[in-house]
Amino acid sequence: MEEDGIEEASNSSSARLLRKRSGGGDSSSRWVDGSEVDSESPPWSLLNDDENASTGHGPVRRRLVRKLKSVDSFDVEAMAISGSHSHHNKEVTIWQTLGLAFQTLGVVYGDMGTSPLYVFSDVFSKVHIQSDIDVLGALSLVIYTIALVPLAKYCFIVLKANDNGEGGTFALYSLICRYAKINLLPNHQQADERISSFRLKLPTPELERALKIKEKLEHNSFYKTLLLLLVLTGTSMIIGDGILTPAMSVMSAVSGLEGKIPGFNTGALVSVSVVILVGLFGIQRFGTSKVGLTFAPCLALWFFSLGSIGLYNLIKYDISVVKAINPAYIYFFFKKNSVKAWSALGGCVLCITGAEAMFADLGHFSVPSIQIAFSFVVFPCLLLAYLGQAAYLMKHPDSTSRIFYDSIPDGLFWPVFVIATAAAVIASQAMISASFSCIKQSMALGCFPRLKIIHTSRRFMGQIYIPVINWFLMIMCVAVVATFRSTTDIANAYGIAEVGVMIVSTTLVTIVMLLIWQTNIFLALCFPVVFGSIELLYLSAVLSKITEGGWLPLAFASFFLCVMYIWNFGSVLKYQSEVRGKISMDFMNELGSSLGTVRVPGIGLLYNELVHGIPSVLGQFLLDLPAIHSTLVFVCIKYVPVPVVSQDERFLFRRICPKDYHMFQCVARYGYKDVRKEDHRAFEQLLVESLEKFMRKEASELELESDVIDADFDRISVSPRSYSGELSVPLLQQGEGGELPPSVMGGIDEDPSLEYELSALREAKECGFTYLLGHGDVRAKKESFFLKKLVINYFYTFLRKNCRGGAATMRVPHMNIIQVGMTYMV
Repeated sequence: MEEDGIEEASNSSSARLLRKRSGGGDSSSRWVDGSEVDSESPPWSLLNDDENASTGHGPVRRRLVRKLKSVDSFDVEAMAISGSHSHHNKEVTIWQTLGLAFQTLGVVYGDMGTSPLYVFSDVFSKVHIQSDIDVLGALSLVIYTIALVPLAKYCFIVLKANDNGEGGTFALYSLICRYAKINLLPNHQQADERISSFRLKLPTPELERALKIKEKLEHNSFYKTLLLLLVLTGTSMIIGDGILTPAMSVMSAVSGLEGKIPGFNTGALVSVSVVILVGLFGIQRFGTSKVGLTFAPCLALWFFSLGSIGLYNLIKYDISVVKAINPAYIYFFFKKNSVKAWSALGGCVLCITGAEAMFADLGHFSVPSIQIAFSFVVFPCLLLAYLGQAAYLMKHPDSTSRIFYDSIPDGLFWPVFVIATAAAVIASQAMISASFSCIKQSMALGCFPRLKIIHTSRRFMGQIYIPVINWFLMIMCVAVVATFRSTTDIANAYGIAEVGVMIVSTTLVTIVMLLIWQTNIFLALCFPVVFGSIELLYLSAVLSKITEGGWLPLAFASFFLCVMYIWNFGSVLKYQSEVRGKISMDFMNELGSSLGTVRVPGIGLLYNELVHGIPSVLGQFLLDLPAIHSTLVFVCIKYVPVPVVSQDERFLFRRICPKDYHMFQCVARYGYKDVRKEDHRAFEQLLVESLEKFMRKEASELELESDVIDADFDRISVSPRSYSGELSVPLLQQGEGGELPPSVMGGIDEDPSLEYELSALREAKECGFTYLLGHGDVRAKKESFFLKKLVINYFYTFLRKNCRGGAATMRVPHMNIIQVGMTYMV
């Protein structure tokens, strides 16, 4: 295979230099502050390890290596925040679920909850009320839009497609990637499939069809790229909506003061809106939980006001509007108004803006809490609100421009106005939280530059805050408000991004149904036919407003799409270049255990992106440094397509080269929701403990293997010196009683080579740790075409230079870092 060819290539130029270096020459080292270090780039593995087969002892090793839990050694952060994933892994009480459901009112449903302020006003600006059919038809459209999209589709279907409690387009993509190797980022290892959250039971009735879909997706690069672009487009639209929603909500709220306060003109409207926007984004650093608890009471009062006023108007003016539940009025509405009715759909879709937040914000809450809040609070209150407004319009058809405020009972205008203004401001919180979630997921899956992420809750790890994105959204919102100075053009753009994300979700959930759920083919196709048709109809209506401001969300989405795809494209090329430049084992054997230089006591942690093999950056260190550490550990941080990797499944260990080289490889696996906030001292201590356990485990495996081989295959001999197997699951394998077999323990204790290696490790620990980091400069080859040179040499390089460096998150002392520069030609 082509990938295997890439994997086995060696860095011949480094080899030639090192051969000269081993005979003498000058060298130098460079000490830096770590601000430029690139050690946290997502690793892209092209390897499927078949070493057991090549040694000839595969059957024996498969009998010996049992699937037991490993001892977590590196994940200091997870130990410090024990039980951080409890809302998914532990049973949640009904009171906790109700508490979360209450918080969703302030975080998830603010945008949708404020839609009664402007839906009918926008609809009847396209279709003037001339008969009861106009009112009943528009009301029926609104009722069935809410019932079909947020309630039927999201509440009871899409939320079920969550990835272990995580929602959003990237969660669906990672779910699909676990069943079909469609990820363009080549980071799959066979051992990843043994992670408990990775393995999912597959039903059998539709297995053959699912396997055909899987094969088609895996073997067609066009489908892989198309699916990735679809996911990136959906994610970009959510982020773009995170810019438009606050601008629209705040300006709509403040515009209520026009006509009520003398002299409150457009300039004052813009100024007050900007101040509120700055304050809104300023409180995000306190976290979703605190924001939700602060906003939820206000939104609860708002929904109560909607329901109460709607019920009052329904009873007082015309209770007969309930007959709009009959969908025949939709047909009568289109028959009477034809093209105008189609144009009015652009206003009708506003009643479901923010619906995607139900899925995108799932990581902040839980499925039951979102379902309970919508089914028992949001949906009934919205239904009553629209019924009440329709009843009022039956008697006052000229009040369409101010239908919400005109329908408020006398004496309640100002209290409701204050609540409505606060609710409209709060509405932007839903898309801000959704933007944070999408950015976090895309970063973990290698599709967004690395940024600082702050986890604002020790109990619910989905609640995050990203400072750079927060301030970027704020600046863009302020720019939109200051530029347009009116809600008219923003309203024309409102909904385009939302409908686009819905279409992406429909497509991905359909693939999940066919590939993973293996739903009956008829039922699976009904989902895109029913919901896809509705969404495409709405999309055709909102796209007609592109020239009137609808270009704005498309511009924002295009910008983020370019950033994500360029980062993904450059990262894959960089990894492939690094794989091609790996140092071969033959050359390492030529260098010998001294590596052609002086080995001094100490432990060197060399961070790299390879999950297998010796990175070329080691050759650069051997050339630049006068000596190298007596113990070397190649540490690879790898993100797998699951939300969370449990502590006891976090790490894979391997010995590199014979024992006297004292070189090891560790792959630390994280899910896209996991937190990494290691303290370097605890990290180093647990690293040594991990290596000791690995060495003992390795010795016990070799002892057991030797016994079996001696008994069954006398003609086979195993040399401990050449052992290089990967203990992919257990670090400390135990018997049924919790201890290793006495015969094995006795043999291990008496093994002089093990005791020597353990004492050497302890001595190296006493001499200290050094973090060896490579700063990679990625350049396109001279023969590359112009567009590739432009993307790699300028855009991708700019993103790499301005993204967050790995040393910043490792929190290691600057004096413990040695960095060398590397140039990768792609």
